[in-house]
Amino acid sequence: KVVAPIDDTPAARAGLKPGDLIVKLDDTSVKGMTLQDAVKRMRGRPNTNITLTIVRKGENKPVVVTLTRAGIKIQSVKSKIIEPGYAYFRVTQFQEQTGETLARAIEKHFKENQAPMKGLVLDLRNDPGGLLNGAVAVSAAFLPAGALVVYTDGRTEDSKMKLNASPENYLRGRLREDYLRRLPPEAKTVPMVVLVNAGSASASEIVAGALQDHKRAGIMGTQTFGKGSVQTIMPLGN
Repeated sequence: KVVAPIDDTPAARAGLKPGDLIVKLDDTSVKGMTLQDAVKRMRGRPNTNITLTIVRKGENKPVVVTLTRAGIKIQSVKSKIIEPGYAYFRVTQFQEQTGETLARAIEKHFKENQAPMKGLVLDLRNDPGGLLNGAVAVSAAFLPAGALVVYTDGRTEDSKMKLNASPENYLRGRLREDYLRRLPPEAKTVPMVVLVNAGSASASEIVAGALQDHKRAGIMGTQTFGKGSVQTIMPLGN
């Protein structure tokens, strides 16, 4: 099942949609195939083709699409001034550099607008999620310092976490300067709307939920995917 096709990828260009069910890879049915095997078959050398047979809600018969494989390079943040006073930010996936890239885009557009900003749009449609610290960083860009973004709970003590809009919760790796410190204060107060749809999952839902709970933004769109979990990699010995 397709959660969301990512912008500027062969799947997006071929018109795949959230909720599509892939039932055939070339001439092979996926029935009984593991997800790992299906992914292995779909991957391949760039500029080679694969034909997918799709079952789509609302269509009377299967949809057949041919994708041309490519090396995937995702630009996780896109932005522009829609009209004077209104800035648009699109996050396609939450990656290691997403918070920093978004911060640069906010700084740039607030400077080039040359007048008080009137409104912000954060577009999380078809964003399937990604790194948790990326979600905290994006939330922190628009929330007051220290505001609760998300908490996790579970049966063991190490599964209980509270992640606030604080540098220690979004800066990773070597100690670096807090890139959100340079943001204009108005970024946390200008009226804002968040766009979501059925392909907005995981980290997208964390951001949308945090901004909604703190009454920082209105949420507009359709019901999101509904993935309310956070994974942690557990190193194991032999």
